[in-house]
Amino acid sequence: MAASEEHSVAGPSATSHVVPNGWQMLRGLTAARIALGRTGVSLPTSAQLDFQLAHARARDAVHLPLDTAQLSHDLCEAMPGLAAPVVLASAATDRFTYLQRPDLGRRLDVASSEKLKALRDTRLVPAGQPYDLAVVVVDGLSALAIAQNAAPFLAALSQRLADDASESWTMAPVTIVTQGRVAVGDEVGELLGAKAVLVLVGERPGLSAPDSMGLYLSWAPRVGLTDAQRNCISNVRPEGLVVTEATYKLHYLLRESRRRQLTGVDLKDETGTVLEAGEGAWGLPAPSRNFLLP
Repeated sequence: MAASEEHSVAGPSATSHVVPNGWQMLRGLTAARIALGRTGVSLPTSAQLDFQLAHARARDAVHLPLDTAQLSHDLCEAMPGLAAPVVLASAATDRFTYLQRPDLGRRLDVASSEKLKALRDTRLVPAGQPYDLAVVVVDGLSALAIAQNAAPFLAALSQRLADDASESWTMAPVTIVTQGRVAVGDEVGELLGAKAVLVLVGERPGLSAPDSMGLYLSWAPRVGLTDAQRNCISNVRPEGLVVTEATYKLHYLLRESRRRQLTGVDLKDETGTVLEAGEGAWGLPAPSRNFLLP
């Protein structure tokens, strides 16, 4: 009897109990959980198990500590000639505090602030000439996203900036902040005396994306900026916004922010308009258009 019951559940005929959803063809266009079918009034077992696995991966991503030594090595390999990144920490002393006190993740601890002040006093650019851009890599809510995506992205961004013969960018030393949130980049940029700051941060994991990295750009960084004063490019990862398109969009925002000396709600991502000019806008190859756009 037991063998017969096992065969009836696990055998080839088991799939016949799943009623398919008429929108199944859309699953090829999104990682969202749609058109899963049903067994009676319930989800199929496979869909429920996939959901539980995704939930576990999202939880793991939140609590995974950032390996700063490995990340520093990866960044140096991705950006030849880069000095060793400066490792900093937020005012949140541990992960539990970080999750309970978002405000502490937005500020550096005292030791990190003093380290940046000393670094600013010995900077390599001439006195009185601020850095054009400071890059701040922050673990955020997914160290996994940073570990997997930060180095490939910065390698592509460095190459794109180097290929732009019309402009040059002086770069502040790259910094890595643990237990940090987006706003901590404003303090880093201010202490380094940078005109603009770019924050790479691990985004809050979703049930289909535990490895999503966000990019936040602020002009004239200083403590107290709001989200309305930043530009965001989200979901940078191989299964989301790929590196080539993310760097394309960011390069546009960088150029426009420096030209207009602002970021945020007054600076729109108009790369879709630029793409209408065809391949070769700014002398750079254009990425593919979004299939949802006319």
